[in-house]
Amino acid sequence: MSAQLVAQLRSAMGEGRLAAGERLPSSRALAGLLGVSRTVVTEAYEQLYAEGWLEGRHGSGTYVTEGVAAAPMPRPRLTTKPARRAAAPGEIDLRPGLAWVGALDTPAWRRAWRLAAGMPPQQRQDPHGLLGLRQALVDYIRRSRGVVCPVDGLLVTRGATNGLDLLAATVLRPGDRVGVEEPGYGRARAVLRGRGAELVPCPVDEHGLVVDALPDDLRLVYTTPSHQFPMGGVLPVPRRQALLAWARRNGALIAEDDYDGEFRYDVAPLPALYGLDPDVVVYLGTTAKILTADMGVGWLGGRPDLVAEVALRREELNDRTAVVPQDALRLLLERGDLDRYVRRMRGEYARRREVVVQALDGLPLRGDTAGLHLVVDVPEAVAARVVDEAARRGVVVETLDRHHMGPVRASGLVIGYGSAATPAELRKGCEIVRTLAG
Repeated sequence: MSAQLVAQLRSAMGEGRLAAGERLPSSRALAGLLGVSRTVVTEAYEQLYAEGWLEGRHGSGTYVTEGVAAAPMPRPRLTTKPARRAAAPGEIDLRPGLAWVGALDTPAWRRAWRLAAGMPPQQRQDPHGLLGLRQALVDYIRRSRGVVCPVDGLLVTRGATNGLDLLAATVLRPGDRVGVEEPGYGRARAVLRGRGAELVPCPVDEHGLVVDALPDDLRLVYTTPSHQFPMGGVLPVPRRQALLAWARRNGALIAEDDYDGEFRYDVAPLPALYGLDPDVVVYLGTTAKILTADMGVGWLGGRPDLVAEVALRREELNDRTAVVPQDALRLLLERGDLDRYVRRMRGEYARRREVVVQALDGLPLRGDTAGLHLVVDVPEAVAARVVDEAARRGVVVETLDRHHMGPVRASGLVIGYGSAATPAELRKGCEIVRTLAG
């Protein structure tokens, strides 16, 4: 009860409802007013004295300290979008952001984890991550994504959003303006907002980020150029060059999230943006789409001096990536198992994509040449109706408006084909969507 009273009084003073210099009731009077023991109020006042919220004036009583309520405390921004629920047993989950893990139970996968678990624990971990894994990752992203990065320019993270959080904690100050794609990845927005950034929605079209619309006062811009999430556009080379020129001209950084860049089905995967100008691009990668989010390993690549700053900040935050998953990934990389798995999954996802495209035949699609999801262009009212009626038939699908930060600019359905659904279930679920949207 004392803790509850402390929280209520702290909130009232921080928001200005109890003004600086205002006299508080005596502990006896407040206890009587609230119907609690005097001890509850006394302990609450003592806590607030210790924190500097209250001050005592000899022979006069207890007052709100001058200056503590000079400006109201900002209220947290509440989202109107409900949290994503888990699919119920028997439902066909067609939402984006999931990787198919049905092929992971292989001898190579089990062997890597068994050997990694046998490694002795470390007394102190390098904030950059295990050196052996970083060396293996440098080779992997060079082969798979055309990223030439020195070992001291790579830091092992817990995933792309963790890497973005560490970057933001290092280079941003509260109030810095940061560009985010609109529509875009909600978790990235949450991470940046949590670091005190002022988010600036930047429009995208069928090709990705509209570079000409970027304001010049951004400290950082977050983008998904290889397969824009969720619209699916692939940023063409002229826009990539324009984006890099914009960053250099304005002294800004580009955070490139390459979340599913390994998967393209019409031509070979496009090289990462980082390869064109590593001085202004910070490259964020993850195993969440090529393996599973449960592995909890990603990477951040950038200028060695910037990566060193990120490592120092990470140590201050006591943030670390678990050692056993790092070592398991190292073994998968060194033995060539990961490359073989990605090649196999590229074929598997291409087949799953083909099932989805055929089942949605007749509906306007976009973003289906890469990644693990596509967009069905339908009006907003149709999309909402399809979601509701599909749910009643056991199919979980998501609308595009969920991924907007502000007013909806584009409407439609986002269909993911990397989920646990079998090809037969994918076909069935997408045929239901086609029937409802047609």
